[in-house]
Amino acid sequence: MARPERPTALVTGGNRGIGKAIAAGLLAEGHRVVIGARDAAAGETAAAEIGAEAMRLDLQDTASFAPALEMIGGVDMLLNNAGVLIETNMLDDPHGFHASMDVMFHGPYELIRQCAPHMRAQNWGRIVNVSSGWGSFAEGLAGPGAYGVAKAALNALTKALVRDLPPGVKINAMCPGWVRTRMGGAGADRSP
Repeated sequence: MARPERPTALVTGGNRGIGKAIAAGLLAEGHRVVIGARDAAAGETAAAEIGAEAMRLDLQDTASFAPALEMIGGVDMLLNNAGVLIETNMLDDPHGFHASMDVMFHGPYELIRQCAPHMRAQNWGRIVNVSSGWGSFAEGLAGPGAYGVAKAALNALTKALVRDLPPGVKINAMCPGWVRTRMGGAGADRSP
């Protein structure tokens, strides 16, 4: 269960904000980093700025995952960071609800499922799901639209998948708090 010498990390939503900061940090640690971004041009620009690789990855199009992952050649570390903040009523806007669940729950689940065989084969892997206090029952599932619901589902998935992941593969969720990003806004507590 030894860590690969230069692990390959896939950071979804790594073209800006928290994801870009995570990608830069992993690069500084000597990892191979691939930024997955729905907007291919934004992903390429961010990757060029920090010295990473980029690929188009739309978490609402799970059929595109297998070809994208094949191009990478195996993901050792998966960082499910991509998110959307759709500020509409869940009952009035089913599209917003489904988009939130796709990007922050269904997409991460499918990526984990498709990355797990490579991790199993090498007996090592790391999965980090970027969550939010808004996905906490203790904090009342706050936040607009389905954001908190999707993050709560991601937290539950993180906790439950421990029993199904292969030995040597660890999964965690982390909550960075309120961060000054395009999504977090200028009034947030800190920069990414």
